[in-house]
Amino acid sequence: MIRHLEGTRFSIGEPDGTTSQRCLDFSEAMVAGGLKCPVEPRLRDDIWIKLMGNAALNPISALSRATMVEICQHPSTRRVVELMMEETLDIAARLGSHPEISIAKRIDGAERVGHHKTSMLQDLEAGRELELDAVVGAVVELADITGADAPTLRTVYAATHLLSQAAGRVPAPTPAQLRSRASQN
Repeated sequence: MIRHLEGTRFSIGEPDGTTSQRCLDFSEAMVAGGLKCPVEPRLRDDIWIKLMGNAALNPISALSRATMVEICQHPSTRRVVELMMEETLDIAARLGSHPEISIAKRIDGAERVGHHKTSMLQDLEAGRELELDAVVGAVVELADITGADAPTLRTVYAATHLLSQAAGRVPAPTPAQLRSRASQN
């Protein structure tokens, strides 16, 4: 069973950018059910656009306890988000993706969401484990693989990991993990 909570748009696509019959059939079924389901030839770019926001806004909201509009309207946190998005786009480009959205437009879209608490902030407040590695850690890992510096992403990831650890949401890293991270930086 699938429980759908919000949204009516579900972009789909094939990893190689082709438009397959299975995507067309699935899209048709979703549309028949009252949803929007475009078949996107560059689905990876859509994923990177989503990741630009998640990797930047989620950890900043957990660290600051601020909503999306508060983060976007505060000059200093807005600048940190811009830097994180620049680094995310650099990593995407190194992997062959070139999302067609400006950082300013992406941040403006997040700001229009209003006083929404990100999922990471909601998890922190509810005492749940943070999806830190899936949201930010994966981007940092891709930075390692591609040779991208990503200093802001790494710093915010480290600070949010410490927050999560201090709140009892993740185990402390082992000495081997600490040595591995240090050798990568």
